[in-house]
Amino acid sequence: MGIVIGIDVGGSTTKIAGFRSRTEIISTMQVKATDPMTSAYGALGRFINVNHLQLEDVERLMLTGVGASVFEGDLYNIPTQKVDEFRAIGLGGLELSGKSKALVVSMGTGTAYIRASKERIVHIGGSGVGGGTLVGLCSRLAGANHFESIIDMAQGGNLDNVDLVIEDISKSQVGSFPPHTTASNFGKMRDSASIADVTLGVINMVFQTIGTLAVFACKSDGVQDIVLTGSLTMVPQVKEIFQSLSNLYDVNFIIPENAIYATAIGAALSYLENKK
Repeated sequence: MGIVIGIDVGGSTTKIAGFRSRTEIISTMQVKATDPMTSAYGALGRFINVNHLQLEDVERLMLTGVGASVFEGDLYNIPTQKVDEFRAIGLGGLELSGKSKALVVSMGTGTAYIRASKERIVHIGGSGVGGGTLVGLCSRLAGANHFESIIDMAQGGNLDNVDLVIEDISKSQVGSFPPHTTASNFGKMRDSASIADVTLGVINMVFQTIGTLAVFACKSDGVQDIVLTGSLTMVPQVKEIFQSLSNLYDVNFIIPENAIYATAIGAALSYLENKK
């Protein structure tokens, strides 16, 4: 069998994953450019070059993502197919987590929620809160326009200067919630709050919103496993925030290795699964 390559084409960033067989992944990588077409062609060219391949080694290209719509026909005369993005997200999330059933959450510019199992993959909805929210708010509130600068600015931030928690408003137990559970994001906002505090507050609000919506989605059908995918999984605070939500709601948030490449991996698998 020839090499199968999954390509997740975003607006400016393309993620790519290549397989020699159903069980043998070659490598993953991402490329940024000013537009989807430049990004996708650049990612494919780099992948071929870095892995010392020839175009004729590639059996199939599987395109997905919002930027895939700009392409028509085959790339470099390699047989090329498009894959529904939600199906790619679901397949990739299950593959990376090793689960047979889960809610797969794709954290991109916005957030998509996919109910996935070996039998069926269904997009159940989404939220406009995601990476775009994080960058947009931090740009206006903290002057940070890129993920790298946002992460740097949040270092040393203190949520106690930004967020209102239950113990701030109640001296008695509220349900089963611990006293330091968030009651209102940005509900305290002290005058002394620093840029680091505000930036960390935005990160916390975005992830708590994404995570809480995921919990609500799981409660409707009894699923306990929530697989997180997408570029936001690389933000340093993500593990701590989602672990606190796991403890609070008795669910299992999973951030698998290669989570940022889940959709590209799922695109490739959509072809490989049919070759069984």
